[in-house]
Amino acid sequence: MDNKNAKEMARMAIHALEDKKAEDIRVIDISEVSVIADYFIIASGSNRNQIQTLCDNVQETLGRAGYPERQTEGYQTANWILLDFGDLIVHIFDRENRRLYDLERIWRDGKQMEIQDLEA
Repeated sequence: MDNKNAKEMARMAIHALEDKKAEDIRVIDISEVSVIADYFIIASGSNRNQIQTLCDNVQETLGRAGYPERQTEGYQTANWILLDFGDLIVHIFDRENRRLYDLERIWRDGKQMEIQDLEA
């Protein structure tokens, strides 16, 4: 998939997360440092139900747009849900696990992006 599609997927996922009131949404461009994806989106929810709702909304939004999901992990426990869309990986955490795993630090070699950068 080309970067334009990955950007479009990231935009759509962010809007789906914002729709359901996700907290602290971050985008990291990892295309220069990893082959696993172009973008990571990291977001938080306040409880299990909200985290699952955020996940459901991202899946539905991207699915309707024709972007097939490869894999979902962590849905039942909902303390860290990983959604793999190929060039886009979405991580939805509860607050405690987000601090614990600190993906922003682990992937600091990637480029932290502002959400509006994806609109360009």
